[in-house]
Amino acid sequence: MEALPTPSRHLLDDGRRTRAMVWIMAIMIFLTVLAAALGLGAARSAGSLDRELAGRLTVQIIGADKDAQQASVAKVVAALRKDPAVTRVAPVDRARLAKLLKPWLGDAGLDPDLPMPAMIDVDLRHGDTADVARVTAQVQAIVPGAQVDRHARWLAPVRGFITTLWLLGAGLVALMAVATTAVVLLAARSGLDTHRDTIDVLHMLGSTDVQVARLFQRRIALDTLTGGAIGAVGALALTAFFQARLAMLGSQMMNTMVLTPADWAILVAVPFVFALMAMAAARLSVVRTLKSQL
Repeated sequence: MEALPTPSRHLLDDGRRTRAMVWIMAIMIFLTVLAAALGLGAARSAGSLDRELAGRLTVQIIGADKDAQQASVAKVVAALRKDPAVTRVAPVDRARLAKLLKPWLGDAGLDPDLPMPAMIDVDLRHGDTADVARVTAQVQAIVPGAQVDRHARWLAPVRGFITTLWLLGAGLVALMAVATTAVVLLAARSGLDTHRDTIDVLHMLGSTDVQVARLFQRRIALDTLTGGAIGAVGALALTAFFQARLAMLGSQMMNTMVLTPADWAILVAVPFVFALMAMAAARLSVVRTLKSQL
């Protein structure tokens, strides 16, 4: 006598519907992992930018008299090196300034007679607003008219753009989670409608709503994990490709978006998290629907 197929295979077909569910989940997880990689990379870059720029200042001293200018630089450097909040003070030499100005001035920037402001790089221990205000007042007391600029202010638009990328990645992950839940709910309700007769027989045999729901959640969890594995592998491979391209750029700012091992672990965990979420959604949907139909 031929053995009857298990009820779990009847409740959700192994044919076209199951294959469609697997590929839908593969697409969902693929997009989710890419969005999560974008958000993690942007968050990593924003944190690195904040650490690098929080306590960085540039003192600019303008003067036509080179000797007086150099004397002012020496006074400012000596005073700042005594400040406990300052970790590094380094005057910028003229050759470096000429190199920075070369795209605009060409070789004229190398002319020793060309007036050029004196620049001093300053790193603060914490970069608190109070420390910045005190250092600014100290510098301007020594050299009236000296300018103290915060690097964070210069790169505020860049920081804002990176924050936007982080929010975009987080928003896309949340949107894909909602969309995945909706797909699971539709699949579960479709299975209930399709196999109403089988579920009635199971009820007559003594099966509870929770037991029936468990059959659905197992099938959906398997489909989600299968599709999630396919989508995650594709997304991780594409992410690794982009990470390699970022490393090849040689840009200090782009290198801050390189993912850490902890970030990769989060990306690998995405399919499993979505499978658990799909199981919970299927269970709640099936139990609630069966109770309402009694």
